[in-house]
Amino acid sequence: MKRVRNPKSVLWLLLIVTAAHAAEKTGVIRGDVVLDATGDPLHTATVTVIQLRRSVQTGDDGKFVITGIPPGRYDLLAHMHAFTDERRSVEVVPGGAAEIHFRLRIAPIRETVTVTASGQEETTLESFQSVTNLESLELTQKPATSLGDLLDGETGVAKRSSGPGTSRPVVRGFDGDRVLILQDGIRTGTLSSQSSDHGEPVDSNAIDEVEIVRGPATLLYGSNAIGGVVNIISSHHQIHEHPHEGVRGYLTGTGGTADRRGGGAGGFEIGRKDWLFWGDGGGQRSGDYATPSGIVPNSWGNIQQGMLGVGRFGEKYFFSSSYGFYEGEYGIPVDTRQQEPERVFLHYRRHAGRVNFGVKNLGSIFEQFRLTVNYTDWNHKERGPEHGVESGPVVTHNEFINRQWVYRGVFDQKKLARWSGSLGFWGMRRDYKALGEEAITPPTIQNAFALFGLEQAQFHRFRLQWGGRFETNGYSPAGLKHRTFSGFSGAAGIQVPLWKGGAFVVNYSHSYRAPALEELYAFGPHAGNFTWEIGDANLRRERGEGLDVSLRHQSGKLHSECNFFYYDLADYVYLAPTGRINENLIEARYSQAATRYWGTETRATYNVVRSLWLKAGLDTVQAELKASGVPLPRIPPIRGRLGFEWLWKGFDFQPEFVAVNHQNRIFPTESPTAGYGLLNAKLSYTVTRQHALQMFSVNFYNATDRLYRNHLSIIKDFTPEIGRGVLFVYTIRFF
Repeated sequence: MKRVRNPKSVLWLLLIVTAAHAAEKTGVIRGDVVLDATGDPLHTATVTVIQLRRSVQTGDDGKFVITGIPPGRYDLLAHMHAFTDERRSVEVVPGGAAEIHFRLRIAPIRETVTVTASGQEETTLESFQSVTNLESLELTQKPATSLGDLLDGETGVAKRSSGPGTSRPVVRGFDGDRVLILQDGIRTGTLSSQSSDHGEPVDSNAIDEVEIVRGPATLLYGSNAIGGVVNIISSHHQIHEHPHEGVRGYLTGTGGTADRRGGGAGGFEIGRKDWLFWGDGGGQRSGDYATPSGIVPNSWGNIQQGMLGVGRFGEKYFFSSSYGFYEGEYGIPVDTRQQEPERVFLHYRRHAGRVNFGVKNLGSIFEQFRLTVNYTDWNHKERGPEHGVESGPVVTHNEFINRQWVYRGVFDQKKLARWSGSLGFWGMRRDYKALGEEAITPPTIQNAFALFGLEQAQFHRFRLQWGGRFETNGYSPAGLKHRTFSGFSGAAGIQVPLWKGGAFVVNYSHSYRAPALEELYAFGPHAGNFTWEIGDANLRRERGEGLDVSLRHQSGKLHSECNFFYYDLADYVYLAPTGRINENLIEARYSQAATRYWGTETRATYNVVRSLWLKAGLDTVQAELKASGVPLPRIPPIRGRLGFEWLWKGFDFQPEFVAVNHQNRIFPTESPTAGYGLLNAKLSYTVTRQHALQMFSVNFYNATDRLYRNHLSIIKDFTPEIGRGVLFVYTIRFF
């Protein structure tokens, strides 16, 4: 037998053959993205292979190449800010090259991508939860300096408020500590969940996207998300996924009539090789707003905001750091029925610093690791005339300070056959203090930690998703009983494609929520809620079982969704009146009981003819104490909308009629609210070019000047909503 004289040569030959064989097993996808109106190439458009969650960006010529694609059939999504996303399918054969072409335009139907629902990029059709995604051109056409006003009217979303500066979203009837507000995936650190007169400030001119996840999202984001999540996304949040060369930016200006609103914002991104530098800033100011019955005194507000950041985004590692601030003031509308109404306003300030770090291509079962560390310093002061005397000096009655550290780390699994998912950890340290006349909660240190995991499996005819989260929350109040709560949240779902573009989704969830600080320790007058509140340090953790069922369809002519939900909550915490009056306030004690929420949501956009689209939506929710059948407080009434959108060249005309039913299923401390109808309309003209997009917009709201009241408003008995007005918007985006 002949001896092998050079085993190294044989080894190298085997390696080359193996590598060549592996290369033959993969294919390539190449193509281009162009502007539909002109055929001009769109550079820095993002093309995503949905099943692999791999993305690339187009070059200056609009072309892209994605290598190393295993054989199979894939869906690709082309996305460019402000344009309608386009989705196409392609077949990849071993060693072959598939070619695909995208033409993007502006249209009412969008194949939107969400990152909030599962923590990774996926389309809203593939998402296991019901998600609404609002982009910048929609957001700038809504006059708002607080989050509730910005999102009011979206399917399944209402607003709770004590005036324009204080509004907060209510999702499927859930309010306060049960709806989690995030900014770029991390808690904002405000105190809007604690009181109806505490706002959640936003500048609608300076937001890139808002994602609304309806239903329990406790697995990824914590026990406060038992009702849903609202994620405010800045234009710079996803740059570690898609860094770019060159300059991008925007400028927006607004002006309105009913509240004498004016504002503007601008931002930029400068990319050079692996480095990116970004910033934005702006503000809005509004006066007392007008209603059909007159001006609402002390309903003014203003906001200023800014952000700066820098990052390096390489093939293996990425990191970034940023600093942002919000500062502003708003008034609390006064009750003119009183002989000497007291004018109170709130001044707030928020500083936030963030560091992101990540490692890609880990070479193990995990594809990448991402870590975010965020520090937030929130302060607001409730100010007004001394001793309630209108002509007296302005003093600070109450001051609230909330400083918190939050960290979140996530390991993303490599997609192996049908399996994909993520594992992560999360933690928070919160230092809270209240000073002044309404310091009804003690200084408290809150510590929290969680481990979570989410897994998906793709089968031939269906997809499965399941996961769990273990979380512990500890409260250490000064001079009062310390409490620690630990619990598990879990969920499982199945998604079944029924036809091309159609899906049926069922989710079961088990949720846990630790009682909020004010529910445990409040004691004293809370004028913002018109109550004398008494907490209970012995409250148990809140537990919920939920079922969500969704039927969806997305195609070039029709986007529709119909949802049903049912949530059964044990040891639900609510504010129960004791029947006594204390300092002219209703005395109420935080108590627990079994409750249930159920309701439906439907929405559809249908292309009647090429340029005409019909839009419709309906949502309803009911909630009650199970033992007595007593309705829970501030539950939105049934609401429907019908409108159309007509597109002609660059013009876009969108009239709509909104009908809201009366609400007489009320909690003992509430008053009923009459139903109403509103007529709104938007008219815009958009000019698109290869490197820029300009939009001129006129938004007519409450065109018939209807006098109406929001059932979820704490001050609805003496303050109606805004009357007829017009908002003018100009925005330019360059890329």
